[in-house]
Amino acid sequence: MIGGRRGTQRPRVLLLYYTYTGQSLKVLETAGEVFRERGCEVEKAKIEFTDHRFADRFSRFPMRSVWPDMLSVLPAQFRRATGEIRIPDVLRNGEYDLVCVGSPTWWRTTSMPMRSFLKSAEAQKLLTGRPFVVFVVCRRYWRDNLRAVRRLGEKRGGRYVGGLHFEYPGGQVKSLLSLTSYLGSGEYRDRYLGLRIPMTNVQPDQLEETRRFAGALADRFFGTESAARRQKTVHPQ
Repeated sequence: MIGGRRGTQRPRVLLLYYTYTGQSLKVLETAGEVFRERGCEVEKAKIEFTDHRFADRFSRFPMRSVWPDMLSVLPAQFRRATGEIRIPDVLRNGEYDLVCVGSPTWWRTTSMPMRSFLKSAEAQKLLTGRPFVVFVVCRRYWRDNLRAVRRLGEKRGGRYVGGLHFEYPGGQVKSLLSLTSYLGSGEYRDRYLGLRIPMTNVQPDQLEETRRFAGALADRFFGTESAARRQKTVHPQ
């Protein structure tokens, strides 16, 4: 029994996320495919960033002025501040047996929209007594983000059961150039500022790792079986 549900009811999994470039959603949707294959009912819930100080900058992609837009949230991120968000109704419409949190990294830590949700009363209602897992996508610095989401989720009554993180290719400097190029153009380019740059964002092999991780979670919590079970599993730590 998970989350107080019994009998023949299908397990319910919530994919909770904020995303600007779509990378957190890409990872969560890959995990969601696995949960559906295992017979779970999967719902998505997107946190919307509506804060009047920043919403216009983050309402369009690519960014109109990439460095000013990126730097606009830096002071608030350093303060670990919260902001105005819109919470979808699906969070209030039932109980879930597992909550998967997709958390992008902004300036080395959890993005303001996700932090704002995790400090809310709605997060308390959602997470109390329920297992949750964290998926972190970032350029380099993932640890503070994952730790912050875990800490905030546990403070809201959730039970942390695992995490998965991905870094973008290219090392410190080139990964920054690649991401900046993508945020400002919306395109993948070979060069930026005259330098050759690697591909940015989540890579295909990382999505395959996501599938294995989600399969291990399904086995662990729901005891489900399908063709996907024949894949080699990686048990979450």
